Amino acid sequence: MRIAAPPFRPKKSLGQNFLLDPAHRALIVAAADLTREDAVLEIGAGDGSLTALIAAQAGRVVAVELDERLVLLLRRRFVSQPHVTVIHGDILEVEMGDLMRRTTGERVSDPPREAAAAVRFKVVANLPYYITAAVIRKLLESASPPGLMVLTLQREVAERIVAGPPRMSLLAVSVQYYCTAQVVDRIPAAAFRPPPKVDSAAVRLIRRREPLFAHLEAEDFFRVVRAGFCQPRKQLRNALASGLGVSPAQAIAWLQAASVSPQRRAETLTLEEWGCLTEVVT
Repeated sequence: MRIAAPPFRPKKSLGQNFLLDPAHRALIVAAADLTREDAVLEIGAGDGSLTALIAAQAGRVVAVELDERLVLLLRRRFVSQPHVTVIHGDILEVEMGDLMRRTTGERVSDPPREAAAAVRFKVVANLPYYITAAVIRKLLESASPPGLMVLTLQREVAERIVAGPPRMSLLAVSVQYYCTAQVVDRIPAAAFRPPPKVDSAAVRLIRRREPLFAHLEAEDFFRVVRAGFCQPRKQLRNALASGLGVSPAQAIAWLQAASVSPQRRAETLTLEEWGCLTEVVT
């Protein structure tokens, strides 16, 4: 299938690569499982091609776009659709819960204690590669996080997010602590204009309704995990000792108490093993 060029010159400084293949756009929107009950935050609306598909299925759409040229185009395109609101702004500077409250007129509950809170709004985003890490962190750690996210990312990043032992990473643990993760589409570079240098993938993240380790503080959990991954090529006894500022003997004692071999490496641990280790350390 021949992919048309966008009707304007993309800005390299904003990492703009527009997904113009309709088949992949349709797969992304299908992964969001939209109904008329859903409010959707779209990050990086571009020329509105994906926005239009979302708007056809969701009850409310808030499209955030940084490029002022595209904001004007989007507002003209959706002027006759009052359930679509176009916001000119940087998503990294926006408090998402407040934004959704203001634009939808509905309450967005604060998780994690309310089981229904995680389904109050969804996110669909085709993220510029250079802000991927920052946006993911914001989505996961927001006081009012979305219940479901479909994110188009660099394929390597998407595969790291969904990986399990023995290919875990700090990114995988961080995302899977909050969400279940699944790759729902693999997108070749040729599906974009201009084509990026690498392939992409769409990953679906569904927020856990209950904290993975309700008895542990997230701060404690991630302190231990970051220590374990601070020297990922080293055995855990050495990485933990260095990362937590303790002796190797203390690190070994902690690992043994958690039934984790001190000779293992961080990438081989399951989420449950990280939870057990955090219990012992804290």
